[in-house]
Amino acid sequence: MTTSTYGITGLTCGHCASAVTEEVSEIDGVTEANVELVAGGTSSLTVTSAAPLAREDLVAAIAEAGEAYELADD
Repeated sequence: MTTSTYGITGLTCGHCASAVTEEVSEIDGVTEANVELVAGGTSSLTVTSAAPLAREDLVAAIAEAGEAYELADD
């Protein structure tokens, strides 16, 4: 198992956080996803998965949750 935390921007409410959590949870190998919301700032996305995730998979899941949401630069 691996746990990683990422910055995510564009989230403004609990619904936004839920949408991202739901989409990221659907990535193969993800066992848990959690968003700590910072409305209008950089929120934290913590993901636990069987193996490290490809950035492209995270970007695609976040885009599916909402077009205004973006994975923050490393």
